[in-house]
Amino acid sequence: MLIHTVYFWLKPDLTSAQHAEFRRGVDSLGGIKAVEKLYVGTPAATGARPIIDSSYSVALTVVCKDVAAHDAYQVDPIHLAFVASFKTYWTRVQIYDAA
Repeated sequence: MLIHTVYFWLKPDLTSAQHAEFRRGVDSLGGIKAVEKLYVGTPAATGARPIIDSSYSVALTVVCKDVAAHDAYQVDPIHLAFVASFKTYWTRVQIYDAA
């Protein structure tokens, strides 16, 4: 199994409509055949602690069967369209992959 976790820091001047559009775009990634599970969320209200980074806007976690499925996800037309459509919406992206 491979867990692909992506954190997005969206531009502060995006409208609420743009935020909703971005969320729909992220959700569309679940339609990629290589995706076994997909989770999307925003920072949880778990309370401030020095070790918690809640500065991001949207978190995406994708579960793939293996590295080959992850690699297929990366080049899938849905993923490529998402990046092309929304790359101007964020100021930063941080990715963590775990196997």
